[in-house]
Amino acid sequence: MKYPVALIPTEEGYSVSCPGLPGCWSQGATEEEALANIRDAIREYLEVAKQLAGERNLREVEVPA
Repeated sequence: MKYPVALIPTEEGYSVSCPGLPGCWSQGATEEEALANIRDAIREYLEVAKQLAGERNLREVEVPA
């Protein structure tokens, strides 16, 4: 899956968020570190969302670009 992210330079390095996943953000000292950290944050966000859905009948759909 691909998610767009917003990468913002800060005094400490970079802040990065995923607009499609409210509250999903991270940071890093370098651009590469920030992008690696947001990948982890997105994975964790989706895992928690899946757990919260519980026993519901979940489906995945692919949306071509």
